[in-house]
Amino acid sequence: MRHGDKIKNLSRTKAHRDALLSNLACELISHKRIVTTLAKAKALRVYVEPLITKSKENTTHQRRVVFSYLNDKRAIKELFSAVSEKVAGRPGGYTRIIKLGTRPGDSAEMALIELVDFNEVYGKGKEEVKTATKKTRRAGSRKKSETAPAEETGRAEETKKAE
Repeated sequence: MRHGDKIKNLSRTKAHRDALLSNLACELISHKRIVTTLAKAKALRVYVEPLITKSKENTTHQRRVVFSYLNDKRAIKELFSAVSEKVAGRPGGYTRIIKLGTRPGDSAEMALIELVDFNEVYGKGKEEVKTATKKTRRAGSRKKSETAPAEETGRAEETKKAE
């Protein structure tokens, strides 16, 4: 029976699991996305989202609390400066997990875990690109249709002048 057994052990001891999740969290904060196994990504999401929530309140106490989990000054600086600014208006759900299929060596399910606000594909950047390309296409098609009659009228005028 597994009553009350809600923690993902990842087949590791407590100390090993804490070190693994701390290192994965530091890498996620530094690189904004990492590729790992699906089980580790799900465990990492539970580990890192409360830390991101704590980073919204930039006080010495919150920095010390988060440092006790991560133990990396550069990750703390990045989390409390760049990441907390981007997620300030978001009420939760700071990470996204995308399944990538299986790893060829051992058939482990792989996943990409990323910070949602740092992805340009799903964010505002993609919408701007879409509107720019649509405007270009429309303007190009209008321009061709508008210039064709103008050229014909210009030729007609030239022929009239020549006569």
